Amino acid sequence: MTRTRSIRMPRDPGDRITLIGIVGNILLLGLKLLFGFASGSAGLIADGIHSASDMATDLAVLGGMHLGRRAADETHPYGHGRFETLAGGVVAGILILVGGFIAWESIGALRAGESNFPGATVLIIALISIVIKEWLYRRTLHVARDVNSAALHANAWHHRSDALSSIAVLAGGIGGLAGWGQADRVAGLIVGLMVIVAGGKTLITVLHELTEGGLSCDDIAKIEGSLEAVDGVREWHHLRTRRVGRETFIDLHVLVDPELTVTEGHQISMEVERALREACNRPANVTVHIEPDVETQRKISK
Repeated sequence: MTRTRSIRMPRDPGDRITLIGIVGNILLLGLKLLFGFASGSAGLIADGIHSASDMATDLAVLGGMHLGRRAADETHPYGHGRFETLAGGVVAGILILVGGFIAWESIGALRAGESNFPGATVLIIALISIVIKEWLYRRTLHVARDVNSAALHANAWHHRSDALSSIAVLAGGIGGLAGWGQADRVAGLIVGLMVIVAGGKTLITVLHELTEGGLSCDDIAKIEGSLEAVDGVREWHHLRTRRVGRETFIDLHVLVDPELTVTEGHQISMEVERALREACNRPANVTVHIEPDVETQRKISK
């Protein structure tokens, strides 16, 4: 008797949504290129190329997330989370290159005075693309926020840029039906510029992490608020933060009563670590240096 094995989706939600995105992009790539060449729509063909780039970035994100989940070792004592961040950088770079190519081709067609009337079929394909890509954007962004993944966040915006480009293609198709022969080329130019902007924003976020950028002002305010609520903490300084992939790293110096025992000081440090992890609401690696608050103690003694 033979046993049938059911296909299991990956446990990691990031892997699941990325694989779903690959399937969606394969479907859209085929539809856009098939009907784009059949109708002669430059906007739809450009949109198909964009979907192909989406599929390539999905694969890059999958690889980056896989490497990023590897445990810390001797060569990477802070873990491998930056591989996932680098995957986000790859996505950003592809976005900028694809957007530049699409815009350049459209500008060339406009300068040559080419006209095109792709027909109503383009509108149907564009509408299908908008629905699929907008759903992928919303779902991927939701997962990205849950797991704190820069790569997934970048990939979500890649899906959104494809949805926006399909909206431009839709507008170009409507313009063509209205008798404006260059509407499709203008749509291609708008698509390219939108993709470049999305890639640039993503690249800035990635570079902030790779250059040891700290947490946002809102995150720092939450950390400081949680420190004030810990009993036994008199003051703190040298607060430093950074992100490595999905994990947040925090280290700081905490001043406590110098007359406390080592055990009591250690207990306060444990409470600080717990409070900061709750404030971050994501995986956090906290290092607390306990120092005696000698100056305050002298003032109290006087």
